[in-house]
Amino acid sequence: MLKIIQHRKIWFIISGSLCLLSILSLIFWGLKPAIDFTGGTLMEIEFSQIPRPTVNEIKEALSPLNLGDLRIQYFGDKGVLFRLKNIDEDTHQKILKSLEDKFGSKDKKVIEEKRFESIGPIIGKELSNKAKWSITLVVIMIIVYVAWAFRRVSKPVSSWKYGLAAIAALVHDILITTGIFSVLGHFLNVEIDILFITALLTILGYSVNDTIVVFDRTRENLHRHPEEGFDEVVNRSVNETIVRSINTSLTTLFVLLSVFFLGGRTIRYFVLALIFGVIFGTYSSIFIASPLLVTWEKLRRKKQFKR
Repeated sequence: MLKIIQHRKIWFIISGSLCLLSILSLIFWGLKPAIDFTGGTLMEIEFSQIPRPTVNEIKEALSPLNLGDLRIQYFGDKGVLFRLKNIDEDTHQKILKSLEDKFGSKDKKVIEEKRFESIGPIIGKELSNKAKWSITLVVIMIIVYVAWAFRRVSKPVSSWKYGLAAIAALVHDILITTGIFSVLGHFLNVEIDILFITALLTILGYSVNDTIVVFDRTRENLHRHPEEGFDEVVNRSVNETIVRSINTSLTTLFVLLSVFFLGGRTIRYFVLALIFGVIFGTYSSIFIASPLLVTWEKLRRKKQFKR
């Protein structure tokens, strides 16, 4: 039997280091919000010609339209991504026409629009507020549910502490995932959009599901093995569910990796967030949530002993 609980200090040091690095990354670099939250326009265009026009040539072609702060980014062999202020449909069509007139010909169409999104600043702010409320509401509901599900388990650890342990594991998963995207945003200009928030909510559900499976086995073993100490019962429970947790996560990861490498570009970072969430969610349910219960129980005993 693996001594997972007995070596909990190692897991706490690893997780604490990752969380600290994530916090520092978020403080100094932050996250790069996409137009979903800031408002603006995103256009994705593919040129049929190789090589595609340079950034300066594209900006020169669009200069008469006075588009303001126009950011142009290459992707793939033919693609060009435009980020600019919020525009109406008339300006949208003028951009396409200007590019076609400049780089196209009468016989052949040179550009093909793959994607167009335009969001006003008010809608972007509303989406940002709703995203924050969604995550807060999910966390509160998880605490309530776990406390209710384990309401009959009062010894040696109170039922509400199961909920707190589950939330601690969730914070661990979300914090490290957002920290990774902070690093990706700083070095690779990866932006977070509404799909990233959807991924975080999915991670919350996935992680707490895995954690509850371990907790539920702990609840059963407390009745089956009353002669054992709490740390021994928890360690037994983790060992009995670890294979199930890893197998479930691996099957999920195989699907996510397939979508990441073979799926469309627009959902790539959404899938990447899920991949990190599944990995750290599995880790936290085994090495963080259950060891926290044992740590709290030992702290409770020390307080009683001092009294």
